[in-house]
Amino acid sequence: MEQNWWKQAVFYEVYIPSFCDGNGDGIGDFKGLTSKLDYLKELGINGIWLTPFYKSPKVDNGYDIADYYQIDQDYGSMADFEYFVQMANERQIKVIADLVLNHTSSEHAWFQESKQSKNNTKRDWYIWRDPVVQGPPNNWESFFGGTAWEYDEATDQYYYHAFAKEQVDLNWANPDVKNAMFDVMKFWLDKGIDGFRLDVINFLTVNRDFKNNPYKNNTDEQIHLFDKDQEGILDLVKEISQFVHSYPSKFLVGEVGSEDLNVLKDYCGPGKLDVVFNFNLGSLPKFDAESIFLQLKQMEQIYTNQQIPTLFFSSHDMSRHISRFSNGDRQDEEERAKLIAGLMLSAKGVPFIYYGDEIGMRDLIIEDPSTLKDVQGKIAYEFLIKSGHSREVALEEANKKGRDKSRSPMQWDQSSFAGFSTAEPWIHLPNNFHLNTVENLIHEPFSILCFYRQLIKLRNENDVMRLGSYTRLEYKNHLIYFIREYNNERVLGIFNFGGMSQFLDLKELYKHSWKLLISNKRSSLENQSEIVVLPNEVIIASLLED
Repeated sequence: MEQNWWKQAVFYEVYIPSFCDGNGDGIGDFKGLTSKLDYLKELGINGIWLTPFYKSPKVDNGYDIADYYQIDQDYGSMADFEYFVQMANERQIKVIADLVLNHTSSEHAWFQESKQSKNNTKRDWYIWRDPVVQGPPNNWESFFGGTAWEYDEATDQYYYHAFAKEQVDLNWANPDVKNAMFDVMKFWLDKGIDGFRLDVINFLTVNRDFKNNPYKNNTDEQIHLFDKDQEGILDLVKEISQFVHSYPSKFLVGEVGSEDLNVLKDYCGPGKLDVVFNFNLGSLPKFDAESIFLQLKQMEQIYTNQQIPTLFFSSHDMSRHISRFSNGDRQDEEERAKLIAGLMLSAKGVPFIYYGDEIGMRDLIIEDPSTLKDVQGKIAYEFLIKSGHSREVALEEANKKGRDKSRSPMQWDQSSFAGFSTAEPWIHLPNNFHLNTVENLIHEPFSILCFYRQLIKLRNENDVMRLGSYTRLEYKNHLIYFIREYNNERVLGIFNFGGMSQFLDLKELYKHSWKLLISNKRSSLENQSEIVVLPNEVIIASLLED
C-alpha cells in the first residue's frame, strides 16, 4: 500500500482551531489534536488533512500566511507539530498539510519589502500595476466581493488580491517566487509531511495578461475568465508534481476552484496532481439521487482509467451536508447522513470526511453579528448594512455566505464547552450541541458514529471497496446502485434516496447469491431474488459464486 497509499486511504479533514484545545485557551492546537489520535485511529482513519497552521494574522483564519516557516503560536510550537507527526505515524496515519501558494498575508516580510518602493528587489514578487484613468488596472473582482485591486498611495500603484485585500497574490511569472515557494515545500517535506492540499491552485497568476473579464449576458455577474486557469498553469502544476513526487510516497490533492468536470480533469492524473476535489459532486445543494448519480456517471465517463475522483460532501468552506440536505426532520437528517456516508465510503474514489460529520454535527447559526468570525460573512454583513438593509436581513445573508457555519468546535462530550476546551471557545457552540457528542454516540450501536466506524472498517478490510472498478452503475426510481469488481471480488451498493420503499430485482443484477455486509435498516438479505429497499437505506453486499 505504501507507494500509492492515498488510493486506499480514508482522509479526515481537521480544521485545527476547532478540533481540540490542549492548553485551555479556547483554540484548537497540536497538543489537543495529538490527544485525539487514538479516536481517529479507532474510527479507521489513515490520512489527516490539516488546515493551515502557519504564522498568520488570521484575516482568513490561516489562509493568509505571514511566515511559512513558523507554527502559529495559537496552535503550539514546532516541537508540538513534530511530536504530532511522530505520533500519527506510529498509528499508521499519514498527514498532509494545507499549503497556500497563491498569496501571502499582507504582513508577510516579502510584501512589507515589496511595498516600500517601485525599485525594491521584492517589488516584482507581487502584482503591481499602474492606475488606469485614475482607477483600478482592470475590472477583475475579488472572490470575496468588490474590486480585486487595492491602491497604495505611497507608490501610486495598485496591488492584486483575488481574495481579501490582506491576501496579496504572488507573481508566479517571477522565477524568484517559484524558487522561494519550492523551498517552502521542501522544508515541510523534509519535516515528514506526507503531501499537500494545495489551496486554490488554479488561481495562480503565471503570466502578465490582464485582459478585462467578461460578464454574463445582461447581468453584472462577472465571468472569471482571465484571472484563473491561466495559460501556463498546467506546466507549473507538472513542475510542482515532479518536485513533490521526487520524495517517495507523497500525495498531492488540489483545490481547483471550479465545478466543471472538464476543468477539474485537466489538473489531475499521472504527472499532475494525484487528485482534485470534485466540487461537481461535493457542492451539490440538494439531496437528490439523480443529480448525485449524474456526477458519479460523468466522473466515470470523463476521467481516464488513470484518474481517480474524490468523494466528499462537506468542508470548512461549505455548509455541512447533514444541514444542507435537511428536510427539517432531525431523525430523517441523520438517516440521510448515513446514506451519504455509505455512498462516500463505498463508491469509487478517495473519500474525505470533514471533522464532526461522523457524529452528525449541524451548521452553526450566528445570532449576534459581533460574533461573526469568517471574513466572507463579515463582508456580506457590512455590505448590506451600508446599503441600508436591516440587521436581520444582513445577518441572514452573513449566515448564508459566511463559513462560520461549519467551523464550530468538535463536540466531544456534554460538558460546558463540549470537551473541546476548558475555556470559552474562539467560536460559538450550537445551543443543542449536547444532542450529538462522541461521548453519547460511541456506545449506541445504531448511532451515526458507529455506522461510520463500521463502514470504514469494512472499506479497510475489503480490497474491492478501495480499488474496485464499476461493472454496473445505475439509477432508477431514486435508487443509485452499483457493482464494483477487483481480483474476482464483487461488491454491490444500493442507496435509496427516496421517501418510499423501492423494489429491485437482484437476479437481473447478478444470477448468483449475495451476502449482506452492512445496512442501516436490516441485518440480513433473506430473499436472493428481489428486495424492497427502504427509504434512506444503505445496502452493501458481497457477491458470491454458487
